Amino acid sequence: MTTATLERTALSAAAVEQFLYLEARLQDEHRYDEWEALWADEDTLYWVPRRQGADPAREVSYVYDNRARLSSRIRQLNTGVRHSQAPQSGLRRLISNIEIGENDGEVEVQSNFILIESRRANLTTWAGRTTHVLVPAGDSFRIRRKTVVLVNCDEAIDNLAFLV
Repeated sequence: MTTATLERTALSAAAVEQFLYLEARLQDEHRYDEWEALWADEDTLYWVPRRQGADPAREVSYVYDNRARLSSRIRQLNTGVRHSQAPQSGLRRLISNIEIGENDGEVEVQSNFILIESRRANLTTWAGRTTHVLVPAGDSFRIRRKTVVLVNCDEAIDNLAFLV
């Protein structure tokens, strides 16, 4: 690899990491309109399966949203009267183990996360592996697909009333 290739790769990796950190911050701060703006306009999918290796065509998922459903979910969260999030949970997530690949002009990113939710004096820890499929958009990216596989996805889970 040439020095120029190494520099471009490092810059690309830094740009992808910064994008993931921005997305996490917007979710943690309940800035849903800004978070929605990170998504591509079409051919999008936000999926949280109920078990690893699930087939969404045959099994129920915690979340399986196309672009229209994702917009609807965000509108509900923005009303402030969604009882499952009144008051809103305090959220903070950590992202690590970021692995970046490229396929046909799209960037596939896998990462681990730990999400701490504070709700009514209780702390809940959520953890899992996220796969993002990103498309370049100017000097940043847009999310085409996001799959979140929770560590405990095949167990009964509490209220998942926010965006993971």
